[in-house]
Amino acid sequence: MVDGNHSSPGLGTLLAGVGRAALKGVHNRVELLAVEWQEERLRFADLMILAIGLVLLTTVGTLLATATIIFLFPENARIYVTGALAVVYLIGAVAVWLALRAALRRQPFAESIEQVKKDRVWLESLKSEN
Repeated sequence: MVDGNHSSPGLGTLLAGVGRAALKGVHNRVELLAVEWQEERLRFADLMILAIGLVLLTTVGTLLATATIIFLFPENARIYVTGALAVVYLIGAVAVWLALRAALRRQPFAESIEQVKKDRVWLESLKSEN
């Protein structure tokens, strides 16, 4: 015998379920954003430490090496050696600048942005079904 007491859930129950699901989705996105924020802060700190170390060590090493090289040449050739070294250092500076730009190209919060895009596509697919 079939029990006739089965009834479909009420509107309030359905809305509560949808609300809980939406809240879980928002909670997951906020947690992801918090994790990515922490990662970006650490990445920025690492980049700054590396950049400062690079500038400091390169400056000291370059000054000492330049002075040594210049003093190895006779006095009348030192001006030409200084000019040649300046060109070499400028080329090196351009190379370092390009490497730094490449390191900074990674888009911050890429995973959060991707998840929001997926959520938007999913929500738009629900609209088209109705």
